[in-house]
Amino acid sequence: MDSCLRYTASGHVFIAPEDNPDRVVDDLLRTDYAEEFCVALDFDPLFIARLMAAGFLVMSMKIPVGISRGASSYSGAEPHFLLLPKLHLIRSVLFFSDLHIKKSIKPLLSRYELRVDRDFPGIMERCVRIHGDDWLTLPLQERLTQIRTCKDVQVRPVSFGVYRNGECKAGEFGVLAGRVYTSYSGYYDEKSAGTVQMVLTAQYLEDQGFAFFDLGMPMAYKHTLGACTIEPQHFVRLFRAARDQGKGI
Repeated sequence: MDSCLRYTASGHVFIAPEDNPDRVVDDLLRTDYAEEFCVALDFDPLFIARLMAAGFLVMSMKIPVGISRGASSYSGAEPHFLLLPKLHLIRSVLFFSDLHIKKSIKPLLSRYELRVDRDFPGIMERCVRIHGDDWLTLPLQERLTQIRTCKDVQVRPVSFGVYRNGECKAGEFGVLAGRVYTSYSGYYDEKSAGTVQMVLTAQYLEDQGFAFFDLGMPMAYKHTLGACTIEPQHFVRLFRAARDQGKGI
């Protein structure tokens, strides 16, 4: 089978709106693409939604003016930004049966209330204020908000927050695709609240019949929660099966 992949001068795969994202993923895996990031120019919300529905974690970055001039001639491009669809070489996944709750966290769970998708703009804004906009650029923030209102797409950006005394103490946002939720970014404003938020979110997803909690890049705190690392071929099989089971929340 011929590959549909096209490459930039830097050796990164370039993805355009006319491409089939699922086929791009298949070709990335079949050709043992050694990079995690691909490159795209079009910021159309429906295109970004299709990338997310294929299992890409979609990021963005600001680019130098010289490069952006060339990008500006591309229909749908943001003149100073690139899209960076990311397919992790190793993915961190939490299967709910493996969720580990430390003894020090268990007494804290009842002190917080989990609110699902109550303040997506506020939680995303707080993530940007704390972590910066190096990858979560303003154009991508705007498109994520737009995708929430798009019809006939397989994904929906959503937020989770834990509240105490009426105030959000920790939160995160990510993307739903059928019966899988992919975490994008999170924050906490008081000790242990971030862990509580992840635990309560995992328990909520399990109660709602989700297949697993996609945590993206492996990190130590995710492993502590019980997450495991899986190869991209395995992840894509699991992701597509969960995605095709229909809407989640």
